[in-house]
Amino acid sequence: MATATPLLTVEEFRARYASEKPYYEYWFGEAVQKSVSNWLHGILQLLLGEMLRGSGYKSGTEVELRVVDDWQPKPDVIGVTHVDEPYPTKPPDVVIEVLSPDDKMRDVFRKCRQYVRIGVPAIFVLDPESKDAWVWSRHTDNLERINTLDLPNGRTISTHLIWEEMDRRK
Repeated sequence: MATATPLLTVEEFRARYASEKPYYEYWFGEAVQKSVSNWLHGILQLLLGEMLRGSGYKSGTEVELRVVDDWQPKPDVIGVTHVDEPYPTKPPDVVIEVLSPDDKMRDVFRKCRQYVRIGVPAIFVLDPESKDAWVWSRHTDNLERINTLDLPNGRTISTHLIWEEMDRRK
């Protein structure tokens, strides 16, 4: 009979995986490797950060959230009105996940549900390959296709403009 792998404490996780690349996230006592980014993923992360800044947010990529002890993800892009240094200890206003070719949708759904649990008001998922965008709906507990990112501060970002600028930067 196989023995279960012992769970990591947050301290053990940080000691083993803090400087590892590709990045790892702390999920309920386990180190979960993030998908490896490709060129389109990187372009889109940078672009989304710029667009969030232009919409009144401070933005960052791959910033570890330390809102709760049992789950500490590194979202692709976050937008906040106030920066907690060195790590956010309050939910960001906006979280955007950019899909990589090897992402599994069940993991994306699981991650979105955890963002809801920790209190993130706006959760978006964008796919640079298919040029599709979704928002997480708390009402349907599902992703819903969108044409604009409706931000908590009342501003919007058109997905048409996102894809157009991404193509220009390729």
